[in-house]
Amino acid sequence: MLDYNQPIDRARPEAPQQRPQAGFSVLELVNLLWRRKIAIAAAALLGAALAVTIGKSLTPRYTATAQLLVDPRELQLVDRELTPRAQDVSGMSMVVESQARLITSNSVLLQVIQQAGLDKDPEFGGGGDARTLMSSLLGLIGLQPRAPSAAEAKEVQLAALDALNKHITIRKTEKSFIVDIEVWSTDPAKAAMLANTLTNVYLTESRNSQASAARRATTDLSGRLKELRERLRNAETALATYKAQNNFVGTQDSLISDQQLSASNQRLSAARAATMDAQARLDQIEASRRTAADAGAIPEALQSPTIANLRAQYADARKKYAEQAGELGPRHPALRQTEKQVEDLKRTINEEIDRFAQSAKNDLTRARDFEASLNRALEAQKRQSVQLSQAAVRLRELEREADASRDVYQSFLKRSRETEEQETLNTSAARVIGEATVPQRRSFPPAMSLFAMIGFIFGAIAASGWFVVAELLSAGAAAPAPAPARRERTPAPQAPRAPEPARAGEIPQPQPQPVSHTPDVAQPLPEIAAPPLQPAAAERPLIEKPLIARLQEADVIHTLGAILATGGGVDLTRLGWPTLRPGFPLTSLLNAWRDMRAAVARRGGGKAMPVVALVGGGETTGRSVTALNFALAAARDGIRVLMIDADHLAHSLSNKVNRNGKSEPSRLGWLSNGSKTAREIRTVNGISVLPAADGDAGKATEAIRKAIAQARSAGGYDLVILDGPVTPLTAGSRKLLDDVDALVAVLPTSLDINDGLEEILSTLGRAERKLVGVVLDELTPATQARQRGRQYA
Repeated sequence: MLDYNQPIDRARPEAPQQRPQAGFSVLELVNLLWRRKIAIAAAALLGAALAVTIGKSLTPRYTATAQLLVDPRELQLVDRELTPRAQDVSGMSMVVESQARLITSNSVLLQVIQQAGLDKDPEFGGGGDARTLMSSLLGLIGLQPRAPSAAEAKEVQLAALDALNKHITIRKTEKSFIVDIEVWSTDPAKAAMLANTLTNVYLTESRNSQASAARRATTDLSGRLKELRERLRNAETALATYKAQNNFVGTQDSLISDQQLSASNQRLSAARAATMDAQARLDQIEASRRTAADAGAIPEALQSPTIANLRAQYADARKKYAEQAGELGPRHPALRQTEKQVEDLKRTINEEIDRFAQSAKNDLTRARDFEASLNRALEAQKRQSVQLSQAAVRLRELEREADASRDVYQSFLKRSRETEEQETLNTSAARVIGEATVPQRRSFPPAMSLFAMIGFIFGAIAASGWFVVAELLSAGAAAPAPAPARRERTPAPQAPRAPEPARAGEIPQPQPQPVSHTPDVAQPLPEIAAPPLQPAAAERPLIEKPLIARLQEADVIHTLGAILATGGGVDLTRLGWPTLRPGFPLTSLLNAWRDMRAAVARRGGGKAMPVVALVGGGETTGRSVTALNFALAAARDGIRVLMIDADHLAHSLSNKVNRNGKSEPSRLGWLSNGSKTAREIRTVNGISVLPAADGDAGKATEAIRKAIAQARSAGGYDLVILDGPVTPLTAGSRKLLDDVDALVAVLPTSLDINDGLEEILSTLGRAERKLVGVVLDELTPATQARQRGRQYA
């Protein structure tokens, strides 16, 4: 085991030489400004005074604002307006924007200039005062001033128009129909007057433009009415002449020929129905006569009173015959008389039925004759209708021309009357909702207090910047030469600290090391004048106490391996092994591993690429999982890691990575372990993996040593992590451990920790002094056997 009675090596590598840097820290900057506070304050006051002076020299401006409501939904005074109304929000917004631009149009502004006399106002480019003075002087000597030419008057007017455009600002309120008209001037009363004049001229111009548009529309429509009227008259005359020539006589809905054809068709249909009825009645009578059924059962016989009387007599006679037949003999005279009476009545009924049949035949003949006459009349009307239909083609064409001419003429006539009335109507809904008042405060320049504050701030900033630049220049010119490095001093050894005894029946837990948030930067200790070491202590090497880290379930997540594998490369977090949880940079495990990497860097003696090996006994998968998470933690901190599988027996890491791995060349070509299948594999996690090579332990060890030397010469890595070698160590593995800079032992908590650590230390031999940390692997499932004794780390 480790001998913790030896003094702990607290020596730290020499602090890097501090180079003089250009610039200031915050405290130096504050001190510099505090030393120059009087000069900075004077510069700030000077800037404030200068700003106030500039503000006083500026010409004041006064802004007057008039509010105008431009409602695109105009008054609905007539059914149809000249211009279509905007129905949706975007259309209404475009109308308001157009009216806002119309306010500053040249036609409106020229009327404002003319009404306000701005062409004679010096503020707007006119020479009113100078011209008046010159006219007075010329009048004293009896001369009349020369009237300006049209070109000069036009030039002055355009200058005033340009100046007035610069004095006007139109602002449209968001999501409303309100337009603010702002006009500024050096005279507040003039600003209010111009704003009100501009709104009045705009409203007048808007009404005049509507009346002008209606007047133009009325003129154009009236000019077309005469031509349309003549065209309608010609079309109606041609239609009437054609109707008279082709005998198109009828009502408004249809012609007489069409009505006659329709009536004949209906009469023919009725005649055919009557013929079929007569035929059916005759067929029924004939069928009754041919069969043995009672002939008096037909509907005509049942409805006839004669047949009904005869049938009653026939029934009585039959009854009487039946009674006599039961009482008298067949040759009795009374019976023979009754029988003769029955036969006479039956013959009389048949004769009556024959008369019905003859009547049905006569009805059928008459119906057929009537149907034939109607059919001949209908055929004649059809021929006449066909002739009229051919002539109706031209008739309909003439009717369409007449109808179209009539519709156009009526539309133009109605619209001309509407536009004529709209000339005197004002349908605009625009109105002034706020007249401009004389402003009491100027809009420019702002208050002198604001000028003073701005000048004060800029003066202070300018003075501070001047002093900082001057200090930087002077510091750069007078920078001292770098001092020579001081010799490293060995601190005095400290007495070992005795461990506290454990309580009875209590298993002492491993105490975590203090968390260091900056493990990669070695903090130099203050130099203390210590007495020289004793010879025994100087000859005895110093051993650092190994750091302890606990790899628990709370630190990792479990993935589904190849099911969730990405297609962009090898992802070490998706090999099916538990890996570190993302997003937790300050856990106790990660801080302990940072301290271990710092210890590895110290053991490396300033090497650019130190080598650390993770060793362990028992189940090898737990050691490989710990090595993988150790590499992921280093890569998360921005360290470029080369991970080498040094387990030549199990190849746990190589079997996982080689499944979907793709090797890539390094700066000096292919980095490999001596075979094509064991080349370097780049992963998406910032870690390069070098799989294990095939062959015996000696060849594998030599291949790993050559790969480390090749990677060290090529550069590109900050740390090399070996997964293994496996225990018990062979001669080649011991040779490999002699080349590494530090060792980390992995102890599964499912086994006895003391026994495991003693086995590892006994296996390492002299290499146990390179042990910088111990990782307690709590991810390995517990065995059925209970742990023996108390647990010590």
